[in-house]
Amino acid sequence: MPIDPLTFDSRPALKKPILLLSFAGWSDAGASATTAVRYVADQLLGRKFAGIDPEEFYDFSVQRPVVRLTESKIREIHWPSYDFYHGAGIGVERDFVLGIGAEPQLRWRTFTETLLRFTRECGIETVVTLGAYLDEVLYTRPVPLSGFSTDPKLMEELDLMPSRYQGPTGIIGVLGDACRKSAIPHVSFWAALPHYLNVTPNPRGTLALLLRLNQWIGLRVDTAPLERAAGDFQAKINEAVNADPKLSAFVRELKKREFEQ
Repeated sequence: MPIDPLTFDSRPALKKPILLLSFAGWSDAGASATTAVRYVADQLLGRKFAGIDPEEFYDFSVQRPVVRLTESKIREIHWPSYDFYHGAGIGVERDFVLGIGAEPQLRWRTFTETLLRFTRECGIETVVTLGAYLDEVLYTRPVPLSGFSTDPKLMEELDLMPSRYQGPTGIIGVLGDACRKSAIPHVSFWAALPHYLNVTPNPRGTLALLLRLNQWIGLRVDTAPLERAAGDFQAKINEAVNADPKLSAFVRELKKREFEQ
């Protein structure tokens, strides 16, 4: 008999829950999305209550397990997994379920079906995915956000610049298509980061995603520490660009092209 990859440690009573997901890897430039979801989990004192077992979905030669020493100096293996945390909303009558883990390498359709079953069992009202990608954008400008939704009314409400991307997709694209076919409301926010400054982590991308969530669903998390980190990050990037003549010239050319448009 096959083992169910979806496991529950507990079954919290959830009020109008929103599921917020991120996936480390291809769709997470600058670790912006996963850092954002972890930040929310920390702010809401999230507790792990469920997870998806990695055996079917991860290639352990790519997503390797990690050896850690316990306080007793015993070596323990920590396997990659996709975990779910529960946090009560601050000042809003709804709960948040937070999904954090790496993008799986195997059996995406089965993984997606498992995620959709999780949403049904938890009574999830809306699925929100976060992502970030590298693009030809100016690092001196506010981080551009784009997105899409399975619900045309939500797209209008959010006033997002719709993505016109066509090409290879990741698990977020597969999940979005599955949500559409299953009539599950799904929204995806994406931050565009400068490809010529591929730095991880990038707190500016994380901050842009969180501020958009705060604005949309009243996710009242304290972003002050993240704002300070983003400011420090920007100052260091300014120094790096100013110290590199080729990079400075590229940025000037990018500004010129932007002005001409």
